[in-house]
Amino acid sequence: MELDQLRYFLRVAERQNFTRAAEDLGISQPALSRSIQKLEDELGQPVFERKTRSVSLTDAGTLLQARVQQVLAILEDTKAEITDDGQSGRVRVGAIPTIAPYFLPDFLRKFANEFPKATLIVQENTTDNLLKSCTQGEIDLAILALPLPARYLEVEVLFEEELLLVLPPEHPLVAKEKIRVNDVEPYPFVLLDEAHCLSDNIVSFCRNRSFQPVAVERTSQLAMVQELVSLSHGVSMVPAMARERDQSDRRVYRSFTGKKPMRTVVAVWNPYRFQSKLLKAFRERLQR
Repeated sequence: MELDQLRYFLRVAERQNFTRAAEDLGISQPALSRSIQKLEDELGQPVFERKTRSVSLTDAGTLLQARVQQVLAILEDTKAEITDDGQSGRVRVGAIPTIAPYFLPDFLRKFANEFPKATLIVQENTTDNLLKSCTQGEIDLAILALPLPARYLEVEVLFEEELLLVLPPEHPLVAKEKIRVNDVEPYPFVLLDEAHCLSDNIVSFCRNRSFQPVAVERTSQLAMVQELVSLSHGVSMVPAMARERDQSDRRVYRSFTGKKPMRTVVAVWNPYRFQSKLLKAFRERLQR
């Protein structure tokens, strides 16, 4: 078995499709199919059950997947440990879309200036996908928001952040000196897709105030939420870090009176993987 062969197998298992896996890997589909066939010949049984437009793991494939993930993780950790000088190497960091574009650029710029030999790789994705990547060692650390279904992962609180009400300038609530959470109950909401944890934070907060926000529109980007609000499609709540980046006068941001909606931002990593000196330095500066 060759390492590339095993990596190919994992990608097909993840994508459940030879064509998409080949595109990800940058090789032709026939070449990928030959590599997997060679692997199956060596094992003496199929690792994939072929269907018309997809594949699924056989029992042998499921066992092989777990073992290959362990083998590749051990090799990666060994290489990282041998070459660990605290200055060079790579840090693979993931963050959810409501954090990545607002929090990471300045932080990564400062870290890169302090560690010019380091390579920083950023992955923006949803919470579930980043937790999976962190568990499997595809990324070294993820920046997420609570609550998390994190098993076997280390979670460290970084900071708490207020969620601000965002309104179009002509909205009747803009004229109010104080806005309480229940004041927004009659108005429709623009929210992110259900895959994004920020929507869960907003809905949970409203439910605790005895009302269910009615989402008239959902989108996958926080910037689009802000644009739809400015077009009077509804109201919403956005993290303070997104408000700091917003220079538009087509939106008004207000802090609620009384109990304020908050989210807790955390760093998550797999404690069972090798922790390089560079990664530890990254975590220390993140905590600062």
